[in-house]
Amino acid sequence: MEYSVSICDDNQADRAYLSGLVKKWAERTDRVVRLMEYPSAEQFLFHFPDAGTDLLLLDIEMGGMDGVTLAKKLRVQNDALQIVFITGYSDYIAEGYEVSALHYLMKPVKEEKLFSVLNRAAEKIQKNERLLTLESAGELVRLPIYRIRYADVQGNYVTVHAQEDHTAKMTLSQLEKQLDDRFYRVGRSVIVNLTQIARVTRTDIILNDGTLIPLPRGAYEGVNRAIISLGG
Repeated sequence: MEYSVSICDDNQADRAYLSGLVKKWAERTDRVVRLMEYPSAEQFLFHFPDAGTDLLLLDIEMGGMDGVTLAKKLRVQNDALQIVFITGYSDYIAEGYEVSALHYLMKPVKEEKLFSVLNRAAEKIQKNERLLTLESAGELVRLPIYRIRYADVQGNYVTVHAQEDHTAKMTLSQLEKQLDDRFYRVGRSVIVNLTQIARVTRTDIILNDGTLIPLPRGAYEGVNRAIISLGG
């Protein structure tokens, strides 16, 4: 597959340096990369709807619109875009959580650190390409797997909760086999997307959208281990 990578930085020398590293990474890992450069957040935002991108290497401190403001605008349109902040300061960590940034890289960017982040981004992009096919309400539905928040079972039917709810006649085990390591089975009746979890208490899993999923007795440690394992 081809990876679309954009670099947004108002410093031409920094753009050229990052561009050279991305090309080197692509050659070393035998990946095909379409590379685009933008000197401002405004220019990136103007071209984004048509050009599209999988990964954005985004400078935070820019004249005009800053990188954090751009990231917030992009998240309204696109929740799959991998954003990597590049900055000379470490004061922006909280904003990174708010826009689900993949990583922070401090200037000057080191080759091995960027390559490690690019490898992680490539894995996530590949995962986000995967689709789940369901027969629901008499029609065939194809869902991007990353959009699934959780799934639960009632009788012989499983409901998959994504942007919309889709109910299909199948077992939870059948669904589980079609998912990946982002998903964790909580007891007998629920599978949850670990990346959608905001916090876990002894009694509930709370998702980013506020959904509460009751936690069976003894399941707390397992969920937390799964979250830690995914992050590693």
